[in-house]
Amino acid sequence: MAGVNLENIVKRFGAVEVIRGLNLNIPDGSFTALLGASGCGKSTLLRMIAGLEETTDGTIRIGETDVTHELPAKRGVAMVFQSYALYPHLTVEQNICFSLSLAGVSKAEQKTHAARVSKLLQLDQLLDRRPAQLSGGQRQRVAIGRALVRDPKVFLFDEPLSNLDALLRVQMRLELAKLHQELGTTMVYVTHDQVEAMTLADQIVVLEKGVIQQVGSPLTLYNAPINRYVAGFIGSPAMNFLAGDASLGGTPLSIQLQGGGTVQAKVNAQPTQPNVEVGIRPEHVRIVAPGAGHLPGTVSVIEQLGNTSYVYLDTPAGPMIVEADPTQSHPAGSQVGLDLDMAHLHVFDQSGRSLSVTV
Repeated sequence: MAGVNLENIVKRFGAVEVIRGLNLNIPDGSFTALLGASGCGKSTLLRMIAGLEETTDGTIRIGETDVTHELPAKRGVAMVFQSYALYPHLTVEQNICFSLSLAGVSKAEQKTHAARVSKLLQLDQLLDRRPAQLSGGQRQRVAIGRALVRDPKVFLFDEPLSNLDALLRVQMRLELAKLHQELGTTMVYVTHDQVEAMTLADQIVVLEKGVIQQVGSPLTLYNAPINRYVAGFIGSPAMNFLAGDASLGGTPLSIQLQGGGTVQAKVNAQPTQPNVEVGIRPEHVRIVAPGAGHLPGTVSVIEQLGNTSYVYLDTPAGPMIVEADPTQSHPAGSQVGLDLDMAHLHVFDQSGRSLSVTV
């Protein structure tokens, strides 16, 4: 096992700079998720760690070893790709042991390794099958087994669940979490799905346009986002953002919501301009009678999920999503009041910086 340390990493494709002076420490034994929208540079960064992309500038260390210019095979990493990339004419056992076969490992030793890995991944009853005889989840486990058999220092996952249906993704998330608990090996996981990142990782790295926006535990990013980008990216449904005008200099900060009442927000920094945005998550808003609460709203759409409902509303301060009691009826077009829990307000200035957390 080993940690990964990235120092001043830069990646350019011609004149286009996709990773910009990035510094990141991935602790030994951690499960770190690289999270961001398409094009943010997360897969490029993973491929640089693997040695599949050259590093334009900076240093990559795995453990104490500088591997910036090492060949992929010399780095002690194993990568699981989005595509299973299994050999269709080989059995599960042969696919798992393919790298060992190339390395000249004896057949007997290959079988030993295959038995160990297949038992861990619940593939021991499928070793004689070929990929066409497997489900999507089983094929992905074979791809993981092919990486696992190498006993790497670091596992690298590039959106490995994106080709699976919703139920299989949930099952595979549980299996990956159990695998990490059993192995304790450093894992770096690329995804654009914040639910995957929140449920799997103990450290999340939020990237935007090749720049790290925030690094922290899932709950830290959820409860104390450093800026509007992180606040809007973390959480499903996303955080609500409401336009408001702040009375400068007050503590707590008094904010007049557009078309609504006044809220009081605890802040650690004062805005330089009165125009701010108030952020609040759907579970921290309560639907009340028309005329009550901090904002009026008009119900637009309701999503019934059984154990909860998400009510989409139009308000003078901006669109909102509210997590509501599914037993309450809120027909589309009905007028309601919205009561905001002021203990959970976030405030963002015009630059998108959070005024509610210490930077």
